[in-house]
Amino acid sequence: MTAAPQTAGAPAGAPGRTRPAAAPPARQRRRWHRVAIPFGLVAALVVTSLVTRALDRPDPGDRGYLSPVETGEHGGSRLAEALRQRGVNVQRETDTLAALRATRAGSATLFVPAPDLLHPDTLGGLATLPGGTRLVLVDPSRRVLAGADVPLTRTDRRWTTRVTGPETAGRPCPLAELGPVRQAAAERQRYASDGTATADLCFAAGLARVPGSAETVVAGADDPFRNNRIGEQDNQALATAVLGARGRVIWLDLDGPAPPPPFAGSSGPAGSSAPDGSQGDNGPGNGGRPGRGDGQPGGSGNGSDNSSGQGDGDQGSADGPPDQDPPNPLWNAFPLWFWALLAQLALALLLAALWRARRLGPPAPEPLPVTVRSAETVLGRARLYRRAGARGPAARTLRAAALARLLPRLNLPADTPPDGVATAVAARTGDDPGWTEDVLFGDDPATDQELLDLAQALDRVTRTVAGVPPDAPHPAAAPRTDPTEGGPR
Repeated sequence: MTAAPQTAGAPAGAPGRTRPAAAPPARQRRRWHRVAIPFGLVAALVVTSLVTRALDRPDPGDRGYLSPVETGEHGGSRLAEALRQRGVNVQRETDTLAALRATRAGSATLFVPAPDLLHPDTLGGLATLPGGTRLVLVDPSRRVLAGADVPLTRTDRRWTTRVTGPETAGRPCPLAELGPVRQAAAERQRYASDGTATADLCFAAGLARVPGSAETVVAGADDPFRNNRIGEQDNQALATAVLGARGRVIWLDLDGPAPPPPFAGSSGPAGSSAPDGSQGDNGPGNGGRPGRGDGQPGGSGNGSDNSSGQGDGDQGSADGPPDQDPPNPLWNAFPLWFWALLAQLALALLLAALWRARRLGPPAPEPLPVTVRSAETVLGRARLYRRAGARGPAARTLRAAALARLLPRLNLPADTPPDGVATAVAARTGDDPGWTEDVLFGDDPATDQELLDLAQALDRVTRTVAGVPPDAPHPAAAPRTDPTEGGPR
């Protein structure tokens, strides 16, 4: 017969064994994954959506944004070509004053795709355009609306542009040129009249027109004008109808914030004139109205709120400076029912994770599927107590087991008071009744050594009462022929 191989590192004569020390950490890792993976997927989805949206949405300050000569995704060359095919003359201007002067040559549409790049001193010129001119602004800020005297206010704003029909609140669009348009991506920023003038609202208030001798059309989304979106739905029909109604388009193509006009802030002698031949205090820079004497345009009095020409002012109010764009809120990207559904799904995932990670409620007794040795049960429970630092529960378990052995041998009922039990036990063991009562009913041990001393004292008391010599081996330590070692449980 050949001897069984020994485990490396085991002492001679000891049977080989494995150490399943890695099992509890593996279970902990699996439980952690059950909680982290669902929330990680949700976080990854949100981050991916934010990054994709940031990359997809153009910035009006980018070079070539809605430019008639830019062929990239965010350019406007396809729109310019579509207008030319309809017989519309497209005149590109890169200077604000030149564009304002070009409107005086006859009926035209002044297209300003990036109104926030205009200098505050030239906003007043947008309010004094000659009759028969249409001014088209793409997503203007409150500062621009106030500086150009456009009687509109910004209301709700969506995170992404929505495709919608031309009607608003069940009412058809009053713009006759938009009759062929059925669906277009025009609803992102919504507008409403400020109460000083009437306004025609279309596409769920994403497109607004202020009638007059020189009318103004405000589009709350740039999607119908961009190369990468103009071919979707009826976007091209919408853009060409809005811009081509006058037969001539003056396209103001700014590649960055416009510099201040030459007459801005000038306080020279009377009769100094702007480049367009008008007086410096009454030119396009201030809408042909008397200046305030401080070099700022008259206009509506709001042109100097932000001298940098930047910012949106969505967060502004009548009492605060409307000079900064608020961040596009994710809350407005989707309807309320979507967020309610998302909250319910998140709650369901949380409850499922808690259910899988930890059993709720007290342990339920169940029959063991396999035979477990009693010694392993005692050792396992002891390790649990030690890991949890539960000296009090361990001491109470030892005392309850000792009393369960002592009371039947002393013929005492289970409701015997502690002093009676201590007196009866002390009479049998010869110990002091006070010490015996402290051992059987005392306070919980504060250290592991006190718990060990208590266990030894309880073992000595139960052995003495049972008539077992103190130096006799414990029954659990006696050799057994049963291979289960301690009996099955």
